[in-house]
Amino acid sequence: MGEVDPAFVQTLEHQPKLDIIEAEGIPLIDLSPLINSSDTDSSLSSLVAEIGDACKNWGFFQVINHGVPLKFREKIELSARKFFALSKEEKKKVSRDEANPLGYFDTEHTKNVRDWKEVFDLTVRNPTIIPASHEPEDKELKEWVNQWPQYPLELREACEEYAAEMEKLAYKLLELIALSLGLPRTRLNGFFEEHTSFMRFNHYPPCPVPHLVLGVGRHKDGGALTILAQDDVGGLEVKRKTDGEWIFVKPTPNAYIINVGDIIQVWSNDKYESVEHRVMVNPDKERFSIPFFLNPSHFTWVEPLEELINEENPAKYKAYNWGKFFANRRRSNFKKLNVENIQIYHFRI
Repeated sequence: MGEVDPAFVQTLEHQPKLDIIEAEGIPLIDLSPLINSSDTDSSLSSLVAEIGDACKNWGFFQVINHGVPLKFREKIELSARKFFALSKEEKKKVSRDEANPLGYFDTEHTKNVRDWKEVFDLTVRNPTIIPASHEPEDKELKEWVNQWPQYPLELREACEEYAAEMEKLAYKLLELIALSLGLPRTRLNGFFEEHTSFMRFNHYPPCPVPHLVLGVGRHKDGGALTILAQDDVGGLEVKRKTDGEWIFVKPTPNAYIINVGDIIQVWSNDKYESVEHRVMVNPDKERFSIPFFLNPSHFTWVEPLEELINEENPAKYKAYNWGKFFANRRRSNFKKLNVENIQIYHFRI
C-alpha cells in the first residue's frame, strides 16, 4: 500500500494512544445442538438462552461446531490471498466505482489514511436489486452485478460455494435470535426473500506505524447480522458495553465471529444493541478476513416488531426503508457528503 504520508504521521503523533485490553472477551457458543438431531429440547433451549445473553450483553459472540465444512473456508481464503497477491494494475481492472460499487478498492490514493486496507466486495445474489438513489421520491431500481477478475480462476466458484454456506448459517442464527426474543422460529426469515447481502475480502498489509492508523475505524454495522471469518493474526476489537473498554477478540481456530447489526437493534426495540468495533493493524504480519453481511430485501421497512412493543415498552424508532438507507450508506463511499452518514438514531422517536 506504499509509504504513509509524513505530514499525516506528524498529525497523528499528537493524537492520544489507544488503550487495549487483551482478553478472550466475547462469548464462545457451541452450535452443535443445531447440528446434532439427537440433542434434546433442553439443549436447544440452553443454546437459545446463550444466544440471547450474548446479544444482550455483548452484541458479539463466536460460534464453533457451526456446520460449515472447513473445505469451503479454506478454498475461499486461499483464493482471496491469491487475488490480493496480484499486481496493483491487475487488481484495478476490477475496481469499484459509483456506477458499480462492487469490486476492488484500496486506501492508497488518500492522504488522510483512515482505513489501512484493501478490499474486494461482491454481492451474494448476482445480480442484487437496490434503489438507484437514496432520494425518497426516486422509485428507480438498479442491478448490482459482480466483477470477477481473470485470476485466480477458481475465485468465482469459491465465492459462490462459500456464500451458500454463509446463507445457511445466517438463517440458523437468525432463527436462534428470533427464539431468544420469544418469537416464532422463522419470524424474521420473510424479510430476506430478495436479500441484499454481500461479502468482502479484507487484506490488511503490515503497517510501519500501527499505533497511528487503524485497519478499520470504529463503526457499527448497518445490516442485520455479520458473520466474520478471520485468520490467526487477529486485530478485531469490540467496545465492551459495561465499561466502554476495547476488547481484543482472540482468534479461535475455525470459529466464526457474529455480531448483531443496527436492524436487529431496531427490530428488538433496543433489547439487543449493535456494538462499536474496529480493526487494528500489525507491524509485521499481513491479516486477512472475510465478513458476510446479512441484509434484508431492498423493499423492507425496518421498525420495532409489533410483538415486542406495548404500552410499557413503546416503539423507540420510526420505520425506515432499508433499500434507501443502504443506498445512502454506499453513496458515501464515493462522495463527500455535506451531512453525516445516516444512522439509526436519526429514526429514533
